[in-house]
Amino acid sequence: MNKHSKIYVAGHNGLVGSAILRYLQTQNFDQLLVRRRAELDLTRQADVEEFFAQQRPEYVFLAAAKVGGIHANNTYPAEFIRDNLLIQNHIIDAAYRFGVKKLTFLGSTCIYPKLAPQPMPEECLLTGSLEPTNEWYAIAKIAGIKMCQAYRKQYGFNAISVMPTNLYGQGDNFHLENAHVLPALIRRFHDAKQQKLPEVVVWGTGSPRREFLHVDDLATACVFLMQHYDQPEIVNIGTGQEVSIRELAQLIKDIVGYQGKLIFDESKPDGTPRKLSDVSKLTQLGWQAQINLEDGLKHTYQWFLANQNNIRE
Repeated sequence: MNKHSKIYVAGHNGLVGSAILRYLQTQNFDQLLVRRRAELDLTRQADVEEFFAQQRPEYVFLAAAKVGGIHANNTYPAEFIRDNLLIQNHIIDAAYRFGVKKLTFLGSTCIYPKLAPQPMPEECLLTGSLEPTNEWYAIAKIAGIKMCQAYRKQYGFNAISVMPTNLYGQGDNFHLENAHVLPALIRRFHDAKQQKLPEVVVWGTGSPRREFLHVDDLATACVFLMQHYDQPEIVNIGTGQEVSIRELAQLIKDIVGYQGKLIFDESKPDGTPRKLSDVSKLTQLGWQAQINLEDGLKHTYQWFLANQNNIRE
């Protein structure tokens, strides 16, 4: 890409897409294409084809997706598999047929087997059973990876797939039930502080361990890989460091300044017991995360406080 390349960021209002867009703007890329959902329905093939035919983007970041935490995945399984398959199928196919030079597909490390080796290397994909609470989303994303590889193999289309770990940061979904664990905890502790509640209940035992990457770090990694990586194999994006949910909850509790008790509801599902990505491939390519968890959480909570009246739910 050069500063005047036409770049389409699909999903620019979401957590990932908005971060990629912000970073591209700071780097003075001046031909950025975005469309709101009301302007372009990515689940409609004819609409996607018309957009690509008219706009002819040269590079595509495919960050548009239906995402959510354990509760959302369990509650809306049909939407998670249907909408994600439709979005990625339409964009990848249109990108190839309308001459896009390169596409970056955003997957997730949650598509790896539930009991994958730790840290999880890219090669462990499809070597074991998926986490049941997440399988609808995971199957759709795996299909997207395979579609990128198939279009490269058959048509020579330059599509790469990246697998971010758990993400957080400004623009996140802070819904108490449908959000991922980190923003949901921020919201829960904040509301408890405001309402002077005596305790906050967290789902599960607190023992699962997770890796968290600030979305601004992800954005720099995606642009770095768009510029420097051209292979069919997937690439993990993460910090290579992990923390237990119990430790995370305590850290967020301290940052928010909540003084009540922290309770774990062990009747609720934990999800995958451990999920640490092997980031050695990305490190060897020349990229490393820069934002540590505590600093990232403080920044995210400050953003939440400044935007809580208009935050996405």
